[in-house]
Amino acid sequence: MLRKQTRFAGIDFASWGTAILSMGRRSTGTWMPSILRSPLVPWYKINFLNFDEVGDHKVTWELNRHQHLVKLAQAWLFTREERYVQEAIAQWYSWQRANPFPLGANWASSLEVGFRSLSWIWFQHLSAKCPAVPASFHKDLHRALALNGRYIERYLSTYFSPNTHLLGEAVVLFFLGTLYPQIQAAGRWKKKGWRIVQEEAVKQVRPDGVYFEQSLYYHVYALDFFLHAHLLASRNDMEIPGSFDLVLRRMLLVVKALAAAGTQDGFGDDDGGRVFNPRRNRAEHLTDPLAVGAALFHDQELGASLTAESIWLFGEQALSLTAAKKNPVPKTQSFPDGGLYIAASSAPPEQIVIDAGPQGTGRSGHGHADALSIELSSGGNRWLVDAGTYCYIGPGDERNAFRGTRAHNTLTVDGLDQADPEGPFAWSAIPTIHADLWIPGHGFTLFEGSHSGYERLGQPVRHRRFVFHLNGQFSLIRDVAEGSGSHLLETSWHFAPGTEVSQRTDSFLAARAAGAAEKAERMGHLRLIPAADPDWKSELRSEFVSPAYGEKVSAPVVCCSARVNLPAEHAVLLIPGDRGEGAQGKFFRNDAGQGNVKPSAVYQYQQDGTAHAAVFRGLDAKPWHFGPWTSDAQFFYFCVKNRRLEHLLFCKGDFVQLEGVSLIRHDASIQWLEWTSRQGHDRFTCSDESAAGSFSEDVLGREIVI
Repeated sequence: MLRKQTRFAGIDFASWGTAILSMGRRSTGTWMPSILRSPLVPWYKINFLNFDEVGDHKVTWELNRHQHLVKLAQAWLFTREERYVQEAIAQWYSWQRANPFPLGANWASSLEVGFRSLSWIWFQHLSAKCPAVPASFHKDLHRALALNGRYIERYLSTYFSPNTHLLGEAVVLFFLGTLYPQIQAAGRWKKKGWRIVQEEAVKQVRPDGVYFEQSLYYHVYALDFFLHAHLLASRNDMEIPGSFDLVLRRMLLVVKALAAAGTQDGFGDDDGGRVFNPRRNRAEHLTDPLAVGAALFHDQELGASLTAESIWLFGEQALSLTAAKKNPVPKTQSFPDGGLYIAASSAPPEQIVIDAGPQGTGRSGHGHADALSIELSSGGNRWLVDAGTYCYIGPGDERNAFRGTRAHNTLTVDGLDQADPEGPFAWSAIPTIHADLWIPGHGFTLFEGSHSGYERLGQPVRHRRFVFHLNGQFSLIRDVAEGSGSHLLETSWHFAPGTEVSQRTDSFLAARAAGAAEKAERMGHLRLIPAADPDWKSELRSEFVSPAYGEKVSAPVVCCSARVNLPAEHAVLLIPGDRGEGAQGKFFRNDAGQGNVKPSAVYQYQQDGTAHAAVFRGLDAKPWHFGPWTSDAQFFYFCVKNRRLEHLLFCKGDFVQLEGVSLIRHDASIQWLEWTSRQGHDRFTCSDESAAGSFSEDVLGREIVI
């Protein structure tokens, strides 16, 4: 039955559990409210994964976390108007009547009981000095918290969702046990909660600091829990293991690294909730833990922006540690355990994030089929993005569409995902993903990765991706489909909402849409040039991106596709910034050469008298010949301007010849070597100092024709 409604600030709060407002979705991507009554039966009889029975349970649970009660207490602190606290207390009692234990969907998750408990704790703390709080409320609240603690302890998520669910529940037990010693079980809860937090810090976080769900949002979610638990322990003079500090610092460094070139889009599932403020659920809010971490560890180097959360937790200390914030400089770095590889440039700030990690832990419930997907930020703008999550439970197939392979910037084979979805939170045939090569050179970065996702097909296909990032110039993305038979290959390039993309002859030019929120100095451009190939077609489409849970907006997508016999490959060139706006040149694959001296592939980009060439050696590791060059290098790049060599680099080889004359020959394979000549200044850098003596720079003075 419906309970008495209360109204505050134009919002109706009806019986939040027994007749909850569920959300349907229009095709436009906006939310459409519809009444769907969740049954008032024992919680274990409610199938909360059945949309027809309860709607999207996550929407119900988010509303019932009571985090808005904290806002009302904060409003009282600022205004001293008692009506805010009175309203909150009235809603709290209304909810208790409408959701008697153990009835209703709001008792179906121990984590949600925990979130509610944290909100109640915050509310009681912030409103403690308000005269409008009756003494009976404190007694009733303590009884309710004791019930919540007993429930959480009995139904810990040690089997179902032993991830952020178990972690969050342990944190709440730790809070209850520490802050409410008058509860009989408090001592046990404090000890048990703190022990589980320590154990899960080891289990759930990979050695390099990446969270094991392979989701940036869940990484931040877990980090928030860890930080709040750490703060409570430190303020209660508890011993904090150095290993726990190390885990938190590593997690913070992952967040810092991913956001160094501006707002970083997420990957994997986007839950939409937050431990402290549920409204901060956008990509630009994923760096919030940096402010808390900076205050907790007294570390200005985290480059934190000031947040309300850090002020509520630390006061003036938060101000002092974020006031001297400097704009971070993107840095090429890798997190190999989590499979995150970042190729970066500093002028302008630019980075490509490559996802070459496992799809997730266990059955990858919160991971997406996004192996070898990339995201690109430049000049403070997000350009190539992850399509997001949109929903967990729904009447259609939107859950699988948003977490599927086509929703990511990677290769799809025969229209299939890299793994088979099984229900909303599981996958089967999960691929094995390898980062086969990672070379962060002086002025470039080279990555090669592969995965087995399509080897389950009747005619197995292996996807291999190469990313060559030339600092301050461009990035070349090469996709190779190894196998046999005829297959449909498609690469998708998803642009951020608010981006206008137009087709210009053989390329696509992206610019920030007129009226976008970015400042004028952050506008910029990105040009995407598919390699010219008669077998491949490229087209501009409009699809959807979900910037936050429950929301989707249209955004441009460039799709390159071909039905071809394997092995086959295709490549695109990405040119950001002002270079992208004016760059019209030709990008194509050069198949010159024959027999066993021909490299696997050569891609050339020519513009205004300048020619760039990227040479990829075959898997057989045999020496190759192209134009005037002969080498055994696994990768070789050179740039010629007005027939004079300007830039040369090679990776994983021991010799290079120019027109038959030895440029370098070493007795061991050289990881990388780079030579540049600009404005009369030559520069030579190499991964192996002993190889420098065998480099014959005089050979490079001749004219080069390709």
